[in-house]
Amino acid sequence: MTRAELVDLIHQRQSLLCVGLDTEEHLLPDHFRAESHPVRAFNEAIVEVTHHLAVAYKLNLAFYEALGDQGWLDLEATIAYIRSTGPSFIIADAKRGDIGNTARKYAEAFFDRLDVDAITLSPYMGRDSITPFLGRSGRWAVVLGITSNPGAEDFQLLPVDGGRPLWSTVMARCATWGRADELMFVVGATRPEVLAEARRTAPDHFFLVPGVGAQGGDLDAVLRAGLTAEGGLLINSSRGILYAGEGAEALPAARREAARLQQVMAQALSAR
Repeated sequence: MTRAELVDLIHQRQSLLCVGLDTEEHLLPDHFRAESHPVRAFNEAIVEVTHHLAVAYKLNLAFYEALGDQGWLDLEATIAYIRSTGPSFIIADAKRGDIGNTARKYAEAFFDRLDVDAITLSPYMGRDSITPFLGRSGRWAVVLGITSNPGAEDFQLLPVDGGRPLWSTVMARCATWGRADELMFVVGATRPEVLAEARRTAPDHFFLVPGVGAQGGDLDAVLRAGLTAEGGLLINSSRGILYAGEGAEALPAARREAARLQQVMAQALSAR
């Protein structure tokens, strides 16, 4: 999906919502666990009730790789189902980070085999761990900038470069490697003042923003700090939507939570 197509989709659906499909079988309602492919069936049901409210889906690879061959089949089937419902921006949350032929093969695996729009990447190994994912029309590298977890303080917030935090140096450098229509950044929701600083560091790039919902990120604060005229944000909620309700209420509750988030986003987009 190109940047123009993504921006059009945001404005058509009046949404910045990214639904994280971090699906765990033991947390599913009983009637899904009775299915022959529980994770796949639940994912498809979630997509069915949210695809008109969301612009993106993020699949965390760990939740599928942990299931072995079946997990990979569930991943492929889920992506195919999302594609069948109409346009959506699909992110493989894989956090890969390697160089040379290895990076090239990761790009082939996710872009050519799985047909996702974007993949999350760790920039720790430098430019040659990112560039193999660039230069593909409609495909995106999503580089870790400042994350939402407590451990971000261990390295990302360390002062370097005359007191500038490491994450800011990383984002500024990475922004020179790829255009704003092929590279975006992960910027966590739990530190809105840092998100505002990240927006000043990379004013034209899209941000994938995890941490709204179960991790406690404030949606209104995220919108104030990071929203641009084009949208500029893909705001992810995973557990907050997937497990919003139990039993027969699981899907209605997921739809309601997705709709609640979308309505707040729509108001911010209209005001912008």
